[in-house]
Amino acid sequence: MTARDHLPPADGAVDLSRPVLRARAPLRISFAGGGTDVSPFPEREGGAVLSGTISSFAFGTLRPRTDGQVTVQSLDYGTSIGFGIDDPVEYDGKLDLPKAAINRVREIDGARPSGGFDLFLHTQAPPGSGLGSSSAVMVSVIGLVAQHCGLDLTPYDVAELAYRLEREDLAIPGGSQDQYAAAFGGFNYLEFKPGEVIVNPLRVRDDTVHELEHNMLLAFTGNTRVSDHIIEDQRSRYETGNPEALEGLRAQKELAERMKVALVRGEVDAFGRLLGEAWSQKRKMSQRISTPLIDQAVTTALGCGALGGKVTGAGGGGHLVFVCEFERRHIVARELLALGLTLSEITFSEHGVTTWRGQH
Repeated sequence: MTARDHLPPADGAVDLSRPVLRARAPLRISFAGGGTDVSPFPEREGGAVLSGTISSFAFGTLRPRTDGQVTVQSLDYGTSIGFGIDDPVEYDGKLDLPKAAINRVREIDGARPSGGFDLFLHTQAPPGSGLGSSSAVMVSVIGLVAQHCGLDLTPYDVAELAYRLEREDLAIPGGSQDQYAAAFGGFNYLEFKPGEVIVNPLRVRDDTVHELEHNMLLAFTGNTRVSDHIIEDQRSRYETGNPEALEGLRAQKELAERMKVALVRGEVDAFGRLLGEAWSQKRKMSQRISTPLIDQAVTTALGCGALGGKVTGAGGGGHLVFVCEFERRHIVARELLALGLTLSEITFSEHGVTTWRGQH
């Protein structure tokens, strides 16, 4: 596949005999356990992550064409590519994620010839913001192309394929929690074992979800980050037996279990305090995880009514999540705004990747 400037299809290239397909995959908040899903920790010690998906999504639209051409347009990156459906794959740093998904899905046994199509992608959070947006895009594209090719993939199929595409085909460092969160949706306790991921959906009471939504804040630092160097540093520290990194990773795994129990029991205050413990332990995994702004934001929030807070992804920037005493949440919000952070409220999403028919 060779990238070239995107040209809108001529009217005759749109295939009106086949439906327009749309998809969305949710972004996620990782509460505890992040890093224990990154090889080689799960193979050696077994990992565990507690996460919940939110009502922010990676969206995709697929419009069939009649001329065997494929175009991919990403609103997030402000770029487009085009290629022939039978062209060889060329990973050149230009929208490689959707290219890899298109290529691999078409090769699955049982896939019918897909023909050409236009693919339009948009995410409600910027790449590198710590909410798993890149993996959500991959999951969304896999869902679209699979349906276009007549395949019925399970959430496990979608998540496993997304993981292999990102970590093996494209050699992007990272773990596997984001792909499974986007594919399954909801609150999940994810277990990572050698060659296996087990998704344990959690039955969280509605009043607990409502209480969390009322007590939480999502704060964006204004800086996105490339997590590769953080993940590589964390991996190196683990493999060389750095005592602090070992302690942080093993504590993350334990805290994921404790927070799961607090969540299903509806103990929101305890959940919030454990979130703070998870941040303290996460900082031990790599010196690159925090920044002066992140440290200042967490210290400020804890000083005026937050029960706990942490970054939601690999670190170095992106989003932070806080659980507050509700009567003081507005004070926390005011102080975080004064630091220059952008705030949003959180609602949780029960559903994973979803596809449906649109209109031409």
